[in-house]
Parts: sequence; structure tokens; C-alpha cells
Amino acid sequence: MTLHRKLSIAVLALVMVGGTGFTPGSGPSWQLTETGATARFRGLAPVSAKVAWAAGSAGTVLRTVDGGRTWASVGPPEAAGLQFRDIEASDSRHATALTIGNGPDSRIYATSDGGATWTETFRNADPAAFYDCLTFFDRRHGLALSDPVDGKFRILATRDGGRTWQVRPTGGMPDALPGEFAFAASGTCLVSAGRHAWFATGGNPTARVFSSRDGGWTWSVTAAPVPGGATAGVYSLAFRDPRHGLAVGGDYNTPAAAPDGSAVTRDGGRHWTVSKTVPGEYRSGAAWRGRTTALAVGPTGSDISYDGGVSWRRFDTGSFDAVECTADGSCWASGQDGRIARLRWNH
Repeated sequence: MTLHRKLSIAVLALVMVGGTGFTPGSGPSWQLTETGATARFRGLAPVSAKVAWAAGSAGTVLRTVDGGRTWASVGPPEAAGLQFRDIEASDSRHATALTIGNGPDSRIYATSDGGATWTETFRNADPAAFYDCLTFFDRRHGLALSDPVDGKFRILATRDGGRTWQVRPTGGMPDALPGEFAFAASGTCLVSAGRHAWFATGGNPTARVFSSRDGGWTWSVTAAPVPGGATAGVYSLAFRDPRHGLAVGGDYNTPAAAPDGSAVTRDGGRHWTVSKTVPGEYRSGAAWRGRTTALAVGPTGSDISYDGGVSWRRFDTGSFDAVECTADGSCWASGQDGRIARLRWNH
């Protein structure tokens, strides 16, 4: 999998860049913040209604501690030529961010002082590996996912909050299918809940979801009903607990049409069912807000579900790549041209 193929997501000519697409009246809408940035933010890590981090192109990392009224550019200077695709944060001071690419372009940086200083804690030395996503079970234990190496997806793990990383043995990993890989589109191709973890794939006609119940040591895999293909499959997962999950995706080369582009599970990913009403277009990010409300975003708009992903309706037509919600109920979205927004509810 080449960097050129991965980055082709970022150069789509069909994405919508103007406005927020608000529909007047009741319900949700996105309120854009003034970031002062032009990067494309596919990495998003809100912590609360006040604190959020975003990571994107040209080594850009932003942080806000006032709900998005102001943003500080806090990225590591040595990463200026790299592409951040995921960031995970536990508070306003601690964050871990992943850059993507073949070989040494896949790196992990960590900060414990709000981005004032960063430490490069991992640099990929295997030219066949390409890391896509991060997830943390808690403040100390986390995983990173690479596309297949020698026919198996590779797992990188930390036990000390991202300060050091070790490549896991692949004995507990099922074989990858021909052409199968994960999408570094929104930092949510690899997610976790409790000690459970999941990652999603595409690239093959059969898109799949891998799941682990032991912190990422051993994995099982099941086919997803979202159609796969060379540039199609499941782009994003979201789990609100170890049993209830969402999968969204499509084909980024045809973003305006995504039949069967979302699915739900109620048994931890063993079985997936296509949503009764799907977004109908390619979606690269999904998130839960509470027990039954969920959000999905993509380059052609945003959708909301009030029944756990069974049915969706459009509420915005602006372009976003990633969406995340926090324990206090605040939801954030990020995307191209420096776009970062907070969800507001109109009454």
C-alpha cells in the first residue's frame, strides 16, 4: 500500500468546502470555530466541552482549552513535512499523535505539557509497514494498527502511556485477504471499549471487522455487510460499550453514493446488520453521543441517528472527515481547510 494511494483521499475534487450546510429550525447543527489553520484535520481528540485536540496535514496539531474560541498551534516542528492522521488525548496536557506513511514516515509523538514539547516515541523501521490508527484503553495501555506485513495486520502496543511501543507477535492475528488494508481517514479504523478492541478494513471485495477481547493479543474476524473494493469498505467504527457498535464507510472515489454504507452490531462485532435507513453517501467518521444518539460525517455531509445507527437522517451538507463526542455530551467534527466545529442544538 503506497502513500500516494492512501493520500488520494485528500485530493478528491468532489468534496464540498463551502459553508456549514445548516438547516434552520430545531435539531443539531455544526458551529464552525476560527482555527486560523489551512490543514486538513483527520485526527480529532476532544476531551470535554472546553478541551480538544486536532491533528492533520503538514505536521499541524491544534489545541483549545476554551471550547474552540481560540486555538494554539502546538505541533512538533520536526513533523512539519509529515501527515498526522490520528491523535488521542486524556486531558489538556497529555496527547499521543500518529503520522502515516511507508517506512519511517509512520511515527508516534507524545506530549505531557500541552504540546509545548513532544517526544518521538516510535519510528517505523519496516518499509513494508504502514500505520493507520491509534486507540487507548486507558491512560497507559494503547494500540496502533499497521496494514498487513507478510500477510497479517500488525499491532503495536504500549503499556506506559505511549512513551514506548512494542510490535506484537502475529500468531493471534487471522490472515489478511488479498489487497486488504485499513483506511487512515479519520483516526477511527481502530477503536476500543473496555479491554475490547476492533479494527475495520477495505481494499478487498469483502470488507471486514476484526475484534479482540484480550487487549489486542488475539483477534477474530467477521465479514461486514458494507461493500468493499479497491477504495471501498468500512472507514470508521464506533463502540459505546463492548457490545454495541457502528460501522460506516463507502467508496471515497464515489462519495455521493454508498449503498449499504452503514451497519450496526449488538454482540460485539460477531454479527453486523445493515442500517434500515443508511446515510446513502460515503462517510469517513462515526461517533456515539450517549446510549442511542450517533453521528456520521463525510465530505458531502453529516447525519444523525436517534436509534443507535438503525436509521439516519441528514442535518448538514458541509465537509468533515472526523467526528468525536465526549463523556459530557459535547461533539466535535474536523476536516479540510482548517475546519473544526462543535455541535449545537437548536430549540
